[in-house]
Amino acid sequence: MLLNSFSFLWFFALVAVVYYSIPGRFRWVLLLVASYYFYSAFELAYLVLLAYATAAAYVFGRLVEDGSQNPRGKLWLGLGVLAQLSVLAVFKYADFLLESVESALAPFSLFQNALAIPRLGWLLPVGLSFFTFSCVSYIIDCYRGKLRAERHLGHLAVYVAFFPKLVAGPIERATSFLPQLREGATFDPVRVAFGLQLLLWGLFKKVVIADRLAEFVDAGFTNTAFQSPVTVLISVYFYAFQIYCDFSGYSDMAIGLAAILGFTLIENFRRPYLSRNIAEFWSKRWHISLANWFRDYLYIPLGGSRMSRPRFYLNVMAVFAVSGLWHGASWTFVIWGAINGFYQVIWLMLAGLRQRLAAVIPGALWTAISVLLTFHLIVFAWVFFRAATLSGAIAIFDRVWSALSLYPSLLRTYNWTPEFWLSLTLIVVLMIVECFDEVRSIFHRIAALPLLPRWGLYYSMIACLLVIGRWSGAEFVYMQF
Repeated sequence: MLLNSFSFLWFFALVAVVYYSIPGRFRWVLLLVASYYFYSAFELAYLVLLAYATAAAYVFGRLVEDGSQNPRGKLWLGLGVLAQLSVLAVFKYADFLLESVESALAPFSLFQNALAIPRLGWLLPVGLSFFTFSCVSYIIDCYRGKLRAERHLGHLAVYVAFFPKLVAGPIERATSFLPQLREGATFDPVRVAFGLQLLLWGLFKKVVIADRLAEFVDAGFTNTAFQSPVTVLISVYFYAFQIYCDFSGYSDMAIGLAAILGFTLIENFRRPYLSRNIAEFWSKRWHISLANWFRDYLYIPLGGSRMSRPRFYLNVMAVFAVSGLWHGASWTFVIWGAINGFYQVIWLMLAGLRQRLAAVIPGALWTAISVLLTFHLIVFAWVFFRAATLSGAIAIFDRVWSALSLYPSLLRTYNWTPEFWLSLTLIVVLMIVECFDEVRSIFHRIAALPLLPRWGLYYSMIACLLVIGRWSGAEFVYMQF
């Protein structure tokens, strides 16, 4: 049951009505039942993994509590983290590791297929990476004394399985979620209205923009050698906006759904393509909950920026490489992460040059140059993220650059369809909205509008969803991670 489906919208409407109709002390039961039912709609067997992750978090959270005063705290902490990550390793990385070992040993084999290693062939459960990281952060926070281990197993189960965020985040912290669950929520029309706005905006980004761009992206990344260089170039640029609208659309919907139910989830995106450098993009604007997770549970424990300069750079590269591997069990994701880590290191090394350039170039021009450069660096890296194989990514670049001198004639003869112009227009509208939102929240601007134009805007978006939306049931990109 996907968030971008009418069946889910009816399901959520029913849950919300019942939620505010029953006494507060029973609401956690409703949320738990709804969350497990939602997850079972993907695959009933997945509930076993969800229950295991919850039980392991509950047991080890109790064992590691106040770890600084617990002589066995570190031991239980290690076992607790291992208990969570081992499931992720088996389902997500086992076949990747076996394939890598087989490839490494192949040159030493005297006979073809002599070193063929059997694969597990297990499908990756939806949302496994997300709820695993939620459980790991809970155990570590209990060890660090940031929260008391949850005694109410049902409350902890709701935290792990809360259905708006379950399959693609945000990666919410127990330190924020559990107090909200215990306090309960009263019906707040302002909060509900905000949640509905986010839900509508997220749906618009996914159904109207992302799924429309997907057709152009798939065309360029499939049989690349037989596609027009213009088709491939369009697919590269459109993918940047497809993945943004797809993933941020899910996050907006998740945050909006949670707000309707009285919960505040962490903001996960903040107009990323207006970033002025790579550090700003990854630390403050794109998948913020994951960036914060790696900062608190990997980067800082490695020493962060407090180490020597070479060690500092190594820490940065390590975090980005692991981040790439978190996204997928493939060398393309590892390379994608390493490229972004390399960007970060170079940006840090050129601090002096950046300051001198900023001093002589007018502020607005310097900002524009920085934003455009950052965007194109990100677009370059996205090719490795989207390509199925390393050779596929190289084929994309080869197809684009080999025809560089032919673009004037290719652009004149290309079949510029109405669908392309509609897609481009939607991207332009998106970026205009983002620019206004950068100065002042677009939702505050909408709230300040008179009644008639405000509701006219809402109905226009609903009409776009119904008329030009792609209700094909396309999965969200990050569900596969």
